[in-house]
Amino acid sequence: MDAETLSTIILLGSFLIMILMRFPIAYAVGISTVLCMISMGQNLVSLPQQMVKGVWSFSLMAVPFFITMGVLMGSGGISEKLIALANSLVGWMRGGLAQVNIVASYFFGGISGSAAADTASLGSILIPMMVDEGYDTDFSTAVTITSSCEGLLVPPSHNMVIYATTAGGVSVGALFMAGYLPGALLAIALMVGSYILAVKRNYPKGERFSIMNFVRQLGKSIWALLAVLIVVVGVVGGVFTATESAAIAVIYSLLVSVFVYKGLNWKGVWKGLDNCIETLAIVLILIAMSAAFGNCLTLLHVPAKAAALITSISSSPVVVILLLNLILLILGMIMDMAPIILIATPILLPVATSVGLHPIQFGIMVVLNCGIGLLTPPVGAVLFIGSAVAKRPMEKVVRATLPFYLCMLAALLLISFIPAISLWLPQLTGAL
Repeated sequence: MDAETLSTIILLGSFLIMILMRFPIAYAVGISTVLCMISMGQNLVSLPQQMVKGVWSFSLMAVPFFITMGVLMGSGGISEKLIALANSLVGWMRGGLAQVNIVASYFFGGISGSAAADTASLGSILIPMMVDEGYDTDFSTAVTITSSCEGLLVPPSHNMVIYATTAGGVSVGALFMAGYLPGALLAIALMVGSYILAVKRNYPKGERFSIMNFVRQLGKSIWALLAVLIVVVGVVGGVFTATESAAIAVIYSLLVSVFVYKGLNWKGVWKGLDNCIETLAIVLILIAMSAAFGNCLTLLHVPAKAAALITSISSSPVVVILLLNLILLILGMIMDMAPIILIATPILLPVATSVGLHPIQFGIMVVLNCGIGLLTPPVGAVLFIGSAVAKRPMEKVVRATLPFYLCMLAALLLISFIPAISLWLPQLTGAL
């Protein structure tokens, strides 16, 4: 066994062992990197240099701003308004509250960018509301957690920024535009599944559709929706960068939450900022550690070896794309979202482009696969949050979620094999 192979085994083997032992992911990445560097005879002085290099990026400055924007808007009293807007739009359907849940997640996801925030905020309102109307608790929870993944695709999503930075040379604006149609496709797939179950179980439907009620609710929600418009139009139109747009959106969100919706006072603002710092600390230490980990991968030629291994299984693009999705889904079951993006992208992106996938399309695939992983045991953070909000055993929630997994996988396959779903809108707007 040559030295390079031994170092590769040490790097990946120690990392997987620590993941299975439930080490905190940042420690697992950092310790495996140190062990690998020692085995390669590298000076450990270069470790902090690689970590600083990983976070020394202007584009990454958008991440704390987007997280802050989501926290301010999410706790600023907009959840009820977005639920009312969704209800005026789709509440008339059979299983109307389930449809409202899904559509509200699409709206809210465009503001929070976080599946966990979506589940905690909307779930705490909609799950009890659905139960009171006669919906099964586990069904209500399953709808809530699966629809929350729409927020990972709908811009502005800080995970898209992380992918763009990791992939290198990928436009954040193009990624933002690319997320709208896949997010809508996921919402439609979940709505179809919810409708079938609602008809089968004879769940209730709400009041008849009224254009006047819809316009009235749209007027109440417009201040929240404008935050997304500022970011997307500003970035795609070239008015300002993603980082600048995120900073402007934070100021806008602060003013709307405090002075327009009045859902936050200054004490609440400071509490929200405290939550932001805690979340950001986790994200940035992961990015820093993953930069050093990625440097080891590059020195050991792991991306090239992974590409050769996957393509040796089959030369068919269809099979390779299915294998890429399978790898990402398995990783999603044992790792959180940000580490997967940071670690898997440098390895799998060359394979994806070799079979004709555009980096933008592959980014959407990565994010959706990671979203599904958030709903699967043993590390499904959103699954745990949903179970906690609904006060239901996790295994029962998983059982109720099985039909929705099929809906999400159907959407994933369409996105994987129909490039236009991801690329049409960026091409239309000139972002790509």
